[in-house]
Amino acid sequence: MRSSYRSSTGRPAARFAPTIFPTATSMVSAATGGKPGRLSVVSSGCDPVANLEPQALGMTYWFEAAASGSPYAVAIRFDGQRVGARADLGPGDRFSVMGTVDPVIPGSGPIALTARAVNVNHGEWRVVATPVEPPGRARRAATRRRTLAAGSTSGTTGFAPVVRVQAPGARLGAWPACVATGAAIALSVQAVLAAQQQLPLGRVLLISIVACLLGLAGAKAYYLATHRGQQHGLTTTGMSIQGFVLAAIATVIGGGLLAAVPMGQILDVTTPGLLFGMTLGRFGCFFGGCCVGLPTSSRRGLWSSDRRVGVRRIPVQLFESSMAGILGLTALLVVTTSDLPVDGAVFVASIAAYTFGRQLLFPLRGIPRKTVHGRTVTMAITAIVIAADIAVNVLA
Repeated sequence: MRSSYRSSTGRPAARFAPTIFPTATSMVSAATGGKPGRLSVVSSGCDPVANLEPQALGMTYWFEAAASGSPYAVAIRFDGQRVGARADLGPGDRFSVMGTVDPVIPGSGPIALTARAVNVNHGEWRVVATPVEPPGRARRAATRRRTLAAGSTSGTTGFAPVVRVQAPGARLGAWPACVATGAAIALSVQAVLAAQQQLPLGRVLLISIVACLLGLAGAKAYYLATHRGQQHGLTTTGMSIQGFVLAAIATVIGGGLLAAVPMGQILDVTTPGLLFGMTLGRFGCFFGGCCVGLPTSSRRGLWSSDRRVGVRRIPVQLFESSMAGILGLTALLVVTTSDLPVDGAVFVASIAAYTFGRQLLFPLRGIPRKTVHGRTVTMAITAIVIAADIAVNVLA
């Protein structure tokens, strides 16, 4: 799989610099030749699926945020027509879609707005991007003080499920690669600890592999259940770590009972690997364009994308990754050096601490909360669980 970006001149753009965390400047230079306010078309070079139906066209408009002032909105209309289409254009030979960035944070630097035209005919397309006034009187007044340039380019359609996940800053395949690597590390750590605790290694690994598979199904089911207002299917992107953890843990508990493996011990030896797996998984979220942080003008922010808007953001995925890594190392240290009187105590304390930490990070995420008091209640419950876990082991 290879992907490239065509600049508004129609020529292939320069490749991204081989950096782990690309800067906003390098992203603009790679896609538009260093000229913000231009249009590029995301094109897929994955030949086996490039001509499959349905077809879609991904377009990215680049612009620079105002240097100062109050937050404002930017709206871009993308109009396209298939090259070589007959005079009587059909529904699949032209499109007009809108894309909006709201809010634009002054001082946040280059911004990439990606829109997609779906269910279009396969072929070469000519696209024009035109800045328009966003709805709302206050926003209109705010956007008049900064004039954006129109842009035009051409590009070829691609397989819609691939085009939907392609955008500047979102690496195709980053999430499954990081999750798969994290799962392999988690199983390896668990195997070492299970052998150290003299648990039946074959049964423990079999339970864990089944737990990983059912955990993925649980992650998808949880995501679909909590995003009912959006159009998502089984083949589209989107999974929730909460669903994975719940399904995987339930599978480990049920499998442990059926296989006659000591419940507390199997949970404790699973905990460090589970946290290490989530450590790597959140890197996949950062590079894949999900669970993004809020836009920011701070220089401590990192340029990243949610597959629709690429902008400097709070790297909340990396914060959560660091938290999971610290908890994983702590759990590993306790499991390998301590003999706690209550089996399962490491698991209970670690999962409760991870849940508590996630609640602290939620305000930094770009996804609005669905409940008013859910975060406060969850933090209170997990704090009580951690305190009770420590007290039980001290008293025991």
